[in-house]
Amino acid sequence: MYNTFIFLPLYNGLVALMNIPGIDVGLAVILFTAIVRLILYPLSKSALLTQVRMKDAEPELNKIKAQHADNRQMQAQKTMELYKTKKIKPLSGVLLIIIQLPILIALISVFYKIVPTVQPELLYSFVHVPTAHISLLGINLLGKSLILALLTGVIQFFQLHYSLASHQIRLIAKKNAQDGNTVAKTGSTADMMSSMNTNMKYFMPILAFASVYWLIPARYPQAASIIAIYWSVSTLFTLGQELYVRKKLLKI
Repeated sequence: MYNTFIFLPLYNGLVALMNIPGIDVGLAVILFTAIVRLILYPLSKSALLTQVRMKDAEPELNKIKAQHADNRQMQAQKTMELYKTKKIKPLSGVLLIIIQLPILIALISVFYKIVPTVQPELLYSFVHVPTAHISLLGINLLGKSLILALLTGVIQFFQLHYSLASHQIRLIAKKNAQDGNTVAKTGSTADMMSSMNTNMKYFMPILAFASVYWLIPARYPQAASIIAIYWSVSTLFTLGQELYVRKKLLKI
């Protein structure tokens, strides 16, 4: 079932893109990643909207918990009513993870099995073995690449810096400062969130770089650069989606 409905369609889809004249493996992976992310966009958008609405509804959720601390059934009922009013879909993020996880596992296998040569026995009858070069703009993709690893880390930094979570934390900090909230200035939850967000903003790019330059090559040496391309393009799509949701849908 996994091979039939996930791995083989993804494998053949990527190989089909590699058959387009003038497309090397790197460009095919970029196009392939874009297509996958566009297909998953409705779920990603729902998860992002839920993330923001959950944050906005946090004071009301805390109030419900305090008012009905001794009545779990009423607490659950009021919480669901609030979710309905705020158009919150609490399971959207979980659903996105459930769907993305097998796809991510399949993609790693796909990337590993297209280098150094495509395996004809995995192709559908209408998909031909391509003659595309295993490169991206002259960069050899057989093995790891310092340039692509650095690019992955830099893109990860910008995605975290401009993420919805970072934007919300900055808004909370700004509001607390304007309100003269002394608690916030002396170690509030907002300060803790801001500190954690800053740490993640610098830690995750380092982890991204280390992953595609050392960790992934140790397990998938031939596919390391291709996975770096997928990671970078996927992160750019995440950034673009968050900016779109923030500006066009949430107006913040």
